[in-house]
Amino acid sequence: MKFASGIFGVTLAVALSGQRAWAQAGENTSPDKMVTPFKQDTPPARVDTRPVKTFYLANNSQQNDGNEVTVAVRDLLPPEVKLYYVTNQNALVVRGTPDELVLAQKIINDLDRPKKTYRLTYTVIESDGGKRVGSQRYDMVVAAGQRATLKEGSKVPIVTGSFAANSSGTQTQMTYLDVGMNFDATLDEFADGVRLRSKVEQLSIAEEKGGLGPQDPVIRQTSLEGTSFLTPGKPLVLGAVDIPGSTRHLDVEVVMELVK
Repeated sequence: MKFASGIFGVTLAVALSGQRAWAQAGENTSPDKMVTPFKQDTPPARVDTRPVKTFYLANNSQQNDGNEVTVAVRDLLPPEVKLYYVTNQNALVVRGTPDELVLAQKIINDLDRPKKTYRLTYTVIESDGGKRVGSQRYDMVVAAGQRATLKEGSKVPIVTGSFAANSSGTQTQMTYLDVGMNFDATLDEFADGVRLRSKVEQLSIAEEKGGLGPQDPVIRQTSLEGTSFLTPGKPLVLGAVDIPGSTRHLDVEVVMELVK
């Protein structure tokens, strides 16, 4: 009898443990508590419906001018405004709200203005022993914010070396030097006047020869470089130079006139 009751107890324990395991498995696999993969819906792409307007820059003659206008518009408008500078069209494309486009138009109108043009007249006055013996005038037209150069003279060949060719023997390498008057000028407008950055250079061939060979000339150079503030119609002496080895003296002056 005791043996039968022991078997019954073991059987009951196994049955109860099986029911608990089945109940636990049912809880883990119930539809309410089953783990499903997270599915994220891709939101539709946002369409920018703000209007687009193209502004053509009428008075910018250099790419740097257009870049400066682009930077000014970008810095003064909100970050949400999109803009792109089209170099070959000299145009600025802007996307923004109507109020932002109006502000962009105002900024561009204030910056895209016609550039003034000036005529620079350089006069090189030569004197010998305190007596004026001659003068030469050079005129050049310069737009505000731009650079202009003027050269007058000759190109002198100078031997720089030689090399042995395969079939034609020895060939000579040549370079050419601009001999005469060279002018380099840049004008910038300011509230109280016009700033001139200029370089005036005179190159000439001396009578003596170089020590390397009879074909090597000696080049005499006189150079004057600096920055000055000009008033229209008022001459300004840029500098004076004594010619070494002689009694000659050079004065360089410039006068500026507004063309338009």
